[in-house]
Amino acid sequence: MTHAPATAPTTEATGADIRVRFCPSPTGTPHVGMVRTALYNWAHARRHGGTLIFRIEDTDAARDSEESYHQLLDAMRWLGIDWDEGVEVGGPDGPYRQSQRGEIYADVIAKLKDAGVIYESFSTPEEITERHRAAGRDPQLGYDGFDRDLTEEQKAAFRAEGRLPVWRLRMPDDDITFEDMVRGEITFKAGSTPDFVVVRGNGQPLYTLVNPVDDALMGVTHVLRGEDLLSSTPRQIALYRALIEVGVATAIPRFGHLPYVLGEGNKKLSKRDPESNLFNYRDQGFLPEGMVNYLALLGWGYSADQDVFTREQMVERFDASDVNPNPAHVDFKKATAINADHMRLLDPVEFTERMVPYLQKAGVVSDPITEHEHALLAAATPLVQPRMNLLGEAPDMLRFLFIDDADLTIAEDALKKMGEDPAAVVDRAITEVEAISEDDFAAARLEEALRAAIVEDMGIKPRLAFGPLRSAISGRRISPPLFESMELLGRDSSLARLRAGREVFAGLA
Repeated sequence: MTHAPATAPTTEATGADIRVRFCPSPTGTPHVGMVRTALYNWAHARRHGGTLIFRIEDTDAARDSEESYHQLLDAMRWLGIDWDEGVEVGGPDGPYRQSQRGEIYADVIAKLKDAGVIYESFSTPEEITERHRAAGRDPQLGYDGFDRDLTEEQKAAFRAEGRLPVWRLRMPDDDITFEDMVRGEITFKAGSTPDFVVVRGNGQPLYTLVNPVDDALMGVTHVLRGEDLLSSTPRQIALYRALIEVGVATAIPRFGHLPYVLGEGNKKLSKRDPESNLFNYRDQGFLPEGMVNYLALLGWGYSADQDVFTREQMVERFDASDVNPNPAHVDFKKATAINADHMRLLDPVEFTERMVPYLQKAGVVSDPITEHEHALLAAATPLVQPRMNLLGEAPDMLRFLFIDDADLTIAEDALKKMGEDPAAVVDRAITEVEAISEDDFAAARLEEALRAAIVEDMGIKPRLAFGPLRSAISGRRISPPLFESMELLGRDSSLARLRAGREVFAGLA
């Protein structure tokens, strides 16, 4: 019986020779941990001038969906993670969907059979369990190697019973040791990994075969993937040895196993957790720049004293060997704070454009946005850009500027802590605003007049002096700066809202 060599070479690829891959299954919506894997592979390739391959592992017809496939494309494009070869792009090693590579797998399976590195196995799970029990072993130990050396007569007898054999890879008898890019040297002892199934009884290949075969045929040199796949690495290395023997592969790739992403209570983040769904972040108004920055920090750091960085800065420094093997924790507050920093970095013109889809979705502005609405939004941008953390805050923050005065309602929480007589405060403000002409109606003039009248003359502290005005003008307790907001609304609208607010506050007495 032939045997794959225990001394199969490991890739020595560096620089532009590096080839990495991102190969998700199209099931469900994109998961934060999965997308972080894509980001790290992308950054590793870009840092070294290598190649990123994006392929789809869609052989599970019961779970895979075209909707999920398109969501994966959407996620990658939103985050700006581009790929060099793969789905929608093409390349020399396609097709890049496993469901379309059946003939390729059949050819490799034939070579493995001819070389004798995979063998027929007729044992049922029940028989394997029973043999373990009879020998006093743990019945959960898995496959026991019973079929490794069946004679042709024994195989014929099983076939006569109508059994269809699976095909298993013959695991080597030596320890399997490899240098993990993230975790250092790891050894799996001989015998700790049973011979495993690579082809079903119906002839269909399993993931355990097609994933390494695709990596081999696509020339993948570095495999960055989740920690949950670490236990399967000895099987992949053993299969690579076999693929080298039959001329399908030339070297074993280097592996790096990325840390778990944990949610609340140190539980592994599952697809069912809201904070795991990438699109929840987008819906709330995360910038792709902020999301990329935050995802990068789930296991890696730019420097000891800098948490905020651009894609370009990440590429300059990222190396898989710098990833921390310890579990990473999702922290929405930190993610939001990082996103806020990226929002401040945007050019105001760009910031205006980023707000538009969120305002349209909420019905605040037209779709397409009108010239007047766009001009008003651009004028409001400097007022809100320093105050917003997420683009999704824009509708509540800016709605008051785009609605008719008669449609403004004051939120319940904006009616609280208004001081002893908010109606009197608003009444005095009306008098002062009426005295300012349309030509002189500007933020500085408004602040000067209202501060003098309410704070200095009436002796009311600024918070209580301007809180009722803010609520009357915007309908909110927290809003863009008051005087600038009044300037944007204009004299007539400001007075109409103050008069309506006075009636509301008078009714609270």
